[in-house]
Amino acid sequence: MGDEDGSDKSRRVVFLTVGTTCFDALVRAVDSENVKKELLAKGYTHLLVQMGRGSYVPTKSEGEGSLAVDYFTFSSSIADHLRSASLVISHAGSGSIFETLRLRKPLIVVVNEDLMDNHQSELAEELANTKHLYCASPQTLHQTVADMDLNSLLPYTPGDATPVAKHINRFLGFPDD
Repeated sequence: MGDEDGSDKSRRVVFLTVGTTCFDALVRAVDSENVKKELLAKGYTHLLVQMGRGSYVPTKSEGEGSLAVDYFTFSSSIADHLRSASLVISHAGSGSIFETLRLRKPLIVVVNEDLMDNHQSELAEELANTKHLYCASPQTLHQTVADMDLNSLLPYTPGDATPVAKHINRFLGFPDD
């Protein structure tokens, strides 16, 4: 999965998305000096933060020797941001996860531990166990970025649901096509 982003090799963008939620702990973690320094050390040049409903506003910055940081709240589509990213850091929403994996972008999923009955963590942990992404919490994000080896990630290949659909159709009495 490496670092190819199909664009200007001198511009390496980290795109952070929290979806439509409020996940200030994640935005604050990515905006911390230690995470930004680690991203810069890994060769990333820009950080674009989609901050959703959150109230924490990242520190905009630009200049030599620092990560250029910009942010926005919502967009009608984040597809272009995902496509242009060299690395995606995301909340654990299944839509964001699978959209990023379909685009074959390296992904760190950060689980919101404040949510009750957090089924999203199960999905993120399973995909991390199968080496399709990295999984972190806001508290462990710095170490995850420091330790990550994007070349160790495996591309995600969606399964074929046709056999299951045929079985359900037969069960319901529909003819096979």
